[in-house]
Amino acid sequence: MTMIPGLFEKNLRIKQLSVLMMASVITVSCGSSKNVSSKKKTATKTVAKAENLRKLDSKFDGNISRSVSDILKDAEKYLGTPYKFGGNSSSGFDCSGFTVKVFEENDFSLPRRSADQADAGKKIDIKEVKPGDLLFFATAGGSRVSHVGIVHDIGADGEVKFIHASTSKGVIISSLNEKYWNKAYLHAQRVL
Repeated sequence: MTMIPGLFEKNLRIKQLSVLMMASVITVSCGSSKNVSSKKKTATKTVAKAENLRKLDSKFDGNISRSVSDILKDAEKYLGTPYKFGGNSSSGFDCSGFTVKVFEENDFSLPRRSADQADAGKKIDIKEVKPGDLLFFATAGGSRVSHVGIVHDIGADGEVKFIHASTSKGVIISSLNEKYWNKAYLHAQRVL
């Protein structure tokens, strides 16, 4: 079998570029709950921001509607489901596939991409969040939305916990007080 000179090398480069592009998309598409190292100055800023969130004077009264309760129950049934890029089923989720599925099961439609979900509903201050609201993050740095989670509960001390599909642990509940998430947090949206 005779091969055209250079064709093999060209195909190999295309495959290598494809793998590299896929890896970068996965890295940017949804955040993980891994600790990230940062410079001392950034770490101090992050700790200060987390302290402010711990002292958050939340306006949440502890009451949630039946529809929000149903959404949270549906979200919780997927705890432990693995991360899967582009996934939107119980066999695996990415972050926005998870939110779409949970809201869809409750007859509410969301856009598929987290960046598009960030424009749905009404932007709200973190002090206004309630369970069922969406939180958006820039996990690749900057200000571009690349991750979404659903507010799960708010502690008596104002700690905001959210349920989401992380790249490293699948569907889990995390705290906005965690340094990684605190640093990546962008804004909240009310879609219900």
